[in-house]
Amino acid sequence: MIQAYSCQLLNLEQNSGMTREADDHSGVLKLSAVLADALRQRDAYTRLHSDRVMALANGIGVALGLSGNELHVLELGASLHDIGKIVVPDVVLMKPGRLDDAEMRVMQLHPSVGGDLIAAYEHPRSEPVSKVIRHHHEWFDGSGYPDNLAGEGIPLLARIVTLVDNYDAMAVRRVYQGARPHHEIMQIMESEAGTKLDPEMFKRFVQVIDDPRYAMFKAS
Repeated sequence: MIQAYSCQLLNLEQNSGMTREADDHSGVLKLSAVLADALRQRDAYTRLHSDRVMALANGIGVALGLSGNELHVLELGASLHDIGKIVVPDVVLMKPGRLDDAEMRVMQLHPSVGGDLIAAYEHPRSEPVSKVIRHHHEWFDGSGYPDNLAGEGIPLLARIVTLVDNYDAMAVRRVYQGARPHHEIMQIMESEAGTKLDPEMFKRFVQVIDDPRYAMFKAS
């Protein structure tokens, strides 16, 4: 199953513009692979989740007509959006239940930690990728974290990752909650459009998640 999934993901990348032809881009991909592998050693769910988020985010990016450079940044930001969890203690990251307030504050450090980690890497795309990572938990109404950005003040690529991150988090079974069916997830997300989620990006997401090419990422 894992091998089949990998082949399907590769086909999506080839067909939707997720290219790796530029040398500088491949260099960052190597870095992302190292970091992602380090995280996978601790938490396999987070790595597979990031793969799914990357594929769906790219689908939205293609639907929006983003440039090749923007798609590269989106791909990397989506792939690494949870990399800051590498510093979250196991007792918090793998807790088989809801986090208490203190644990939640620790977990909420991961976007800024991950953003800083990538920003420190000397590469032309480091800054825009770091912004995707740092701001993927901002809410459209300004009540998210870490910087309480709102509306179009949140980088577009981060708003895209926020959408697909939320969908996949509800679509897959976790130790503390069961997987939700697709129709229920979409009802929740529709109710959050304009508060948590960018309403225009949500419309694009509806188109992508109903596209047969992305059926493997759709909840039952």
